[in-house]
Amino acid sequence: MRIPRLLHMQSQRCDFPDVSEALEEPNGLLAVGGELSAECLLHAYRRGIFPWYGEAQPVLWWSPDPRMVLFPRELHVSRSLRKTLRRHPYRITMDRCFAEVVAACAAPRRDEAGTWITPEMAAAYRHLHELGFAHSVEAWRDGRLVGGLYGVAIGRVFFGESMFHRERDASKVAFVWLVRSLQARGFGLVDCQVATPHLARLGAREIPRARFIALLDRYCELPGWPAPWCFDEGGEAVTDRMQAEDE
Repeated sequence: MRIPRLLHMQSQRCDFPDVSEALEEPNGLLAVGGELSAECLLHAYRRGIFPWYGEAQPVLWWSPDPRMVLFPRELHVSRSLRKTLRRHPYRITMDRCFAEVVAACAAPRRDEAGTWITPEMAAAYRHLHELGFAHSVEAWRDGRLVGGLYGVAIGRVFFGESMFHRERDASKVAFVWLVRSLQARGFGLVDCQVATPHLARLGAREIPRARFIALLDRYCELPGWPAPWCFDEGGEAVTDRMQAEDE
């Protein structure tokens, strides 16, 4: 078994190994160490690498093969979720309360022990948000934040990080609304990182890492969408279009 190399940081330069050197077991482990500076994070995402580690661990960098992605045009909206969308149960906003969304995603969950969104990780993504690269989508009911998600955008690629819900389908509604909004603005790819049944039900699928990197080379070079994001204030316009397309 190969040992992932320690990253060396010199003048904010991130010396990542080539993704082809990532381990097969555990799948995608590429490197250990380094820091979560904005420069390193953006360089990592652009190369198909992301950080994922626990509070008692050093920074771990991953690039799994295959890679779970969602092509916006392949988004699948189930019959039950379409019924939820028709009721307009939630008001959707973007970049209104990024820090609160990250904190909610980091909160302990009944089916999980601990969290990978460490205080250091949360601070790093808040900084990316301040720089205009990280974005949140929020679902509201009666003035309460009941669901949402956050991620990083480079060019016309959205790298999803985490989502949460406090009411039924709140995160799914936020996700569907985001994906359709991204599709309307020429985004070609949503990175979902690793496979889960939940993402598969929404239309995500695995592709070879080599193809994923090629797609990054294509879509990350396109002009990004200016921050802060506020696509179709309130979400009604996009939601109405989704209903027309799905019926």
